[in-house]
Amino acid sequence: MDVSVIVIGDELLIGQVVDTNSGWIARHMNPIGWNVKSVKVVSDDGDEIISAIDQAFQQTDIVLTTGGLGPTKDDITKLTLCQYFGGEMKMDDATLKNVEEIISERHLSMNPLNEAQAMVPTSCRVIQNRVGTAPIMWFEKNGKVLVAMPGVPFEMETMMECEVIPQLLTRFAVN
Repeated sequence: MDVSVIVIGDELLIGQVVDTNSGWIARHMNPIGWNVKSVKVVSDDGDEIISAIDQAFQQTDIVLTTGGLGPTKDDITKLTLCQYFGGEMKMDDATLKNVEEIISERHLSMNPLNEAQAMVPTSCRVIQNRVGTAPIMWFEKNGKVLVAMPGVPFEMETMMECEVIPQLLTRFAVN
């Protein structure tokens, strides 16, 4: 099985942050017999993200994205994915509860930016992030899957190992 990886964030393109996520993903796809066919780094720009998704789906049935899901104004990935896959943005009660628990565990105060993390496209299936506030979003269209994950490496790594890889293996099981 071939996989495409899209890494999203202006901070990567200006050298403020180094992409370690794509290498981690490649190292964990190979042992299960899957290959990372392409890696693309794009800015926090809706047109760039959509173009990268279109290119990735031309090559592979699985696209994994990291980044662009934070609670800041430049993180527009959720809105872009909603535009791409359809639906509308909606407050997800289970995600809000998860965000509240994470914030409480960290002894922080809930604020509107934290609460906004629970706004998700109705076109996705949410996978709760056990170690952070940005939910993982699973989209399917025409037999292809896109999984959007946070860019924070320990969050992406944890959720890939315990949720995303097992669910991908189930979804794309070889009979």
